[in-house]
Amino acid sequence: MNPPRTRPLWVMLLTLLSGFALSQAYRTVTAIMAQGLQADLGLPATSLGTFAGLFGLSFGVAQLLMGIALDCYGLRRTVLWAAPLSAAGALLSALAPTQGWLMAGQVLIGIGCSPAFVACTLFIARHFAADRFTFLSGMSLGVGGLGLLFTGTPLAWVVQHWGWRTGFGLLAAMSVLSWLLIYAVVHEPAATDAHHRPASSWGEALAGMGQLFTLPHTWGIVILGMSCYAAFLSLRGLWLGPLLIDRFGFSLVDSGNVALALSLISLFTPAAFGRMDPGPQRRRAWLTNASLLMAALFAATALVHHAGTNVALMILMGLLSGYGVLQYADVRSSYPPALTGRALSLYTMAMFLGVAFMQSATGAVATWAQAQGLEPYRAVLLTIAAWLALASLAFRLLPASPLLRR
Repeated sequence: MNPPRTRPLWVMLLTLLSGFALSQAYRTVTAIMAQGLQADLGLPATSLGTFAGLFGLSFGVAQLLMGIALDCYGLRRTVLWAAPLSAAGALLSALAPTQGWLMAGQVLIGIGCSPAFVACTLFIARHFAADRFTFLSGMSLGVGGLGLLFTGTPLAWVVQHWGWRTGFGLLAAMSVLSWLLIYAVVHEPAATDAHHRPASSWGEALAGMGQLFTLPHTWGIVILGMSCYAAFLSLRGLWLGPLLIDRFGFSLVDSGNVALALSLISLFTPAAFGRMDPGPQRRRAWLTNASLLMAALFAATALVHHAGTNVALMILMGLLSGYGVLQYADVRSSYPPALTGRALSLYTMAMFLGVAFMQSATGAVATWAQAQGLEPYRAVLLTIAAWLALASLAFRLLPASPLLRR
């Protein structure tokens, strides 16, 4: 049997990114579907937060196994094995008769999407020059933002006309198409990184993952990793629609337009921050300051009750959110090449466990605030602001990698 014809690296990377774009879409559907889910299945605020958080929880927990599978079996096989679960989960969600089935669908979707982005970053790390990693990672995050575009105005229009079940059905069909493209196009070339050696067994790979926690600088990376992306995604993927609808009387499509604007911004800001990357020595200061500024924007949105100002602050958050690409670059610079793949997997796991914890926690905060007669969105946004500020302080105070001190 003849080996598959090798395609250009950028074509394979873009094809892999189709799975990441869908992952971005799945993790942000709640902001548009929240009203329909509450009306049809009676989800209270706490369950809505749990629903949104289950994607991040299942994604994050599965990330450990997917990181090992990527190391043992390669990118193509791991993605092709996992991706059908997201299509199955979307179909199950579309047909779900009760909250329990809906939650089960979210778990399947999270597991199926879990290798999507780390596969892209590993592909970049292994097959492109090291000095292009930050820019290409930023570009990849931007391309993945196409999934966020879909869960803005387009999905809002579909849901408004045909309901949230149709939205999930459409996502299931798109997942099948992405799987077929990856199957046809992606065939890994030989690794160009001489330091990369696939693990010979799951035990070896698991031991290598555990080795990361013996390094003191891992803890600061994990704490900030569980906070920055989680903060913005909790707004964009969960609270944006309900906040604008309940606070200011926006229609579903109006709130979808704001989500679309944030998504358009997300196409360009990661690559822009990748271009502005100050290098390993100054990158940690940039990350700390950007995180504190983001916390301040959340606090301002909580305290200022004006529609135009709130939308403007959200736009500023979208512009700033691209700094997350610097976290991936910081992870790559903080570990020797032999640990890069495992470190990126661990960091991605931390990101999505953070999303799950923050979305679930803010759902509980919203329920508590309502019981106390307080405005739930102010309580939610102040909670996110405090969480992000404390994580930024921890990152500043905990040790940095010895590799960054050279």
